[in-house]
Amino acid sequence: ALADADVRALFGPSEDGMMRRVFPEGSETALAAYFEEFTRMLPACEPLHPELRAALLLLRERRVPTALVTGKARVTALLSLRHFGMEDLFDAVETGSPEGGVKRPAIRGLLERWRVTPAEAIYVGDAASDMLDARDVGAVGVGAAWSGGSAAELAAAGAGHVFTDPREFLGWLRART
Repeated sequence: ALADADVRALFGPSEDGMMRRVFPEGSETALAAYFEEFTRMLPACEPLHPELRAALLLLRERRVPTALVTGKARVTALLSLRHFGMEDLFDAVETGSPEGGVKRPAIRGLLERWRVTPAEAIYVGDAASDMLDARDVGAVGVGAAWSGGSAAELAAAGAGHVFTDPREFLGWLRART
């Protein structure tokens, strides 16, 4: 069994890449078992904060393009979006790669496609690495400390704003857009 810190050390590639690292022989079997367990456990997840749905609907109403950029494999990203009723709330969904982190190039590609300057974009994340990704592409990092991220770690990683409550984030977003 892997400790939480060991699992976090594997982050970067999507789940299929992590399974290949941990189980070089039999990664397909391990990945299938993981997807099955992921699907089984989804109903036990906390529901989506209503303010987050409201934030995405606000952005849609104001014609601000939105994307989900995640390190998750496409399978788990789509399962999560469906479970939380969010499959229609993003204009684009960019998922991880078994080879390693792809968030920075995915964000850059979206900004180019949408003709949005990095300074006009925000990237919301709950990990210090998300804030580093935002900084590297020139976007404003917004720390989602309500989602398990440490407010201090998010701020230390360069978050332009850190929110501990999604209601505060929604208010900030209303004022900013």
